[in-house]
Amino acid sequence: MNSGPFDGSAAPQLPAAPSRRRRRPKVPPTAYNRSSGSTIELPANHAAQVFPVGSSTGFIGEAFSMDSLEFMRWAAVRYDDDRFILVLLFTLMGSQKPGGLIKVTHEDVAEALGYSRSHISRAFNVLEADGALRKLQRGIYQLNPAASLRGGLREPNKDEKKGSKAGTGDRVEQLDLLREIMEDPDAPEAFRALAAPGAKLEVRKEPDGKGKATS
Repeated sequence: MNSGPFDGSAAPQLPAAPSRRRRRPKVPPTAYNRSSGSTIELPANHAAQVFPVGSSTGFIGEAFSMDSLEFMRWAAVRYDDDRFILVLLFTLMGSQKPGGLIKVTHEDVAEALGYSRSHISRAFNVLEADGALRKLQRGIYQLNPAASLRGGLREPNKDEKKGSKAGTGDRVEQLDLLREIMEDPDAPEAFRALAAPGAKLEVRKEPDGKGKATS
């Protein structure tokens, strides 16, 4: 018979059960898990707009573009008999500045790809006729933003004052670009047709049964 205290102070203590929660090792921040949050104090009577940044370090070379899957499938059929046009198209898609602008001459492309200038010019003409590309001025082209578009901040025009709101560059918005094209009387008809809302890329069958695509 025990004569010890009844408050349990003398009762044997069982060892505490080991915690089942495992501490995760600290992982150094990378391009995929680093925190992008920050706190900004705004002056009185000021507001801020938050939007995702159009860039990523998860891509080789960090730059990337948004491309229409339907357009890429269409192009694979359209240029099957002349695959050099696919080579040129792929080169131009990878050479875009924000807004889809491409600052390059036929001579530049010919030298880079190792083809004659006349060969390059013919491929340019085909892409322009199909509405995938337009020439803005000598050495400056634009891919149709309904087909392929690089985001980011567009460079300000030379006549804009540095340090002004406009001079810092405008963020590229695809719908705004498409609207500008539809309202541009100088835009080629084929380019405007591809940029129009609900534009469709049609494929017809030739007598030999091989698929041919037309815009």
